[in-house]
Amino acid sequence: MIGGIIGTDIKFLVIVGILVMLLLMVSFLVILVVHQRKKLRFQTDMQDLREQQKNQLIEAAVKSEEGERHRIAEQLHDEVGAILSSTRLHFSNIKDDSLDSGDKQLYEKSKLLLNDAIQQVRSISHNLHSTLLKEFGLNEAIRNFADKTVKSDLVTVEVNLDETYLIQNQQMDIGIYRIFQELLNNILKHAKANYIRITSECIEDLYYLRIIYNGIGLSQEQFEELRYKREGLGLKNIMNRIILLKGSILYERSDMNNSILLKIPLVKES
Repeated sequence: MIGGIIGTDIKFLVIVGILVMLLLMVSFLVILVVHQRKKLRFQTDMQDLREQQKNQLIEAAVKSEEGERHRIAEQLHDEVGAILSSTRLHFSNIKDDSLDSGDKQLYEKSKLLLNDAIQQVRSISHNLHSTLLKEFGLNEAIRNFADKTVKSDLVTVEVNLDETYLIQNQQMDIGIYRIFQELLNNILKHAKANYIRITSECIEDLYYLRIIYNGIGLSQEQFEELRYKREGLGLKNIMNRIILLKGSILYERSDMNNSILLKIPLVKES
């Protein structure tokens, strides 16, 4: 009888011990899960904070660059442009009938060069400043830049833009336009292209800008590699603006035609 009671007590103690162990294990697992969740939440918060700080730095750099562009544009227009216009006025007062044939040729050549310099300063000033973009929109700014910068006897340019696109967000349009300028300048500088086609399309909430060109192309792998190098400053600037616009860019290279596809989510002015 006593042995039976003792055996029952031992079983009870074993069961209680097992339950306590299970309870401790469950408690440990709960604490571990809670700790891991807090750790993961902390890591996520830190990642979001780093991303936010990175975007703020990029935004500050882009705003600084845009402000510097406007300052240089105004100085070119107001100071250099004024000096060149004054010089042309003085030129027009020279009486060329008192010059011999050789001096007349030099005079005419100098006048042509001066007029060309005035046009170049105006063109550079307009490209640096976003007045045309603000007044006439992204499509007209792209056409104007392509026509004045690229179109010539050596390069054939086709521009086919989505006419349904209207100004959605001024800062977004400026960002897209600056990316386009940089891309086109890079093609002219490195691709040795004699054919360039520029198209845009709006599909649902996305804006697509594609540049197709022949010559020496760039692959996506090369773009990712070059934009981290010192000589890839232009590509880094492109990527900074794309990050701010929450968009993407895709480079494709082929033996026939190369392409660059820019994809930007449409964001309306708030």
